Amino acid sequence: MATLSIVLITKNEADKLDACLESVSWADEIVVFDSGSTDNTLEIARRFTDRVYEEQIWPGFGPQRQRAQEKATCDWIMMIDADEVVTPDLQEEIQHAVALNDQSKVYAVPRLTWAFGAYIRHSGWYPDYVVRLYPKHLATYDDAMVHEKVVFGENMQVVKLRGNLLHFTFRDLEQWINKTARYSAAWAEEKYRQGKHSTIFDAVSHAAVYFIKAFFIRKGFLDGRAGFVLAVLGAYSRFIKYTDLWLRQREKNTQ
Repeated sequence: MATLSIVLITKNEADKLDACLESVSWADEIVVFDSGSTDNTLEIARRFTDRVYEEQIWPGFGPQRQRAQEKATCDWIMMIDADEVVTPDLQEEIQHAVALNDQSKVYAVPRLTWAFGAYIRHSGWYPDYVVRLYPKHLATYDDAMVHEKVVFGENMQVVKLRGNLLHFTFRDLEQWINKTARYSAAWAEEKYRQGKHSTIFDAVSHAAVYFIKAFFIRKGFLDGRAGFVLAVLGAYSRFIKYTDLWLRQREKNTQ
């Protein structure tokens, strides 16, 4: 019988972690790889598993997920985040897929995000399929600092599951702003190192295009006021990350 490791990376996730780990307590193994939490994240994690690891050095999201996966001992990996909850329907599908143990497949799950008092079913946010379930020895994450993805063989088939992975991505606007600032800085740093360039026009145009796509083309208006807020915030995040990249170039050129 094939076995399943639930793997997640954490840092100061105490407000969400209990619900996340409770939703996957049925798995054969849970691996938590922490990067320096100062709240009671580790205490909560140890209530669910003895496979809790700590590493202070932060290499970026992709490499950190690779390091976490290395600690897993089961045949299959289900990578989740601390702000996600596996629904009973998704649990059943995951267990069925692992039992089949078809290692020519990886599985993508639909994420349903809760934001500003509502589940977001439009705006380009749903079903938001992401590959999360895969055979341990045939797939892993890439080296991206942010927006990391699972890499696997070209001959492997991606199968879409139907049960939702609930995503409680941010608690309030302050948390969204702080999270966006960290992601934007990491993105700009990565692009800067790669020699990429940006201009103020790029920042404005990317922001405008995002708003039009999210609110009109992807029907964000059907998500009501939450959809409008998310379209504006998404546009803002594009503006600041391209502006950040431009400022890094500008500072270099004036030295």
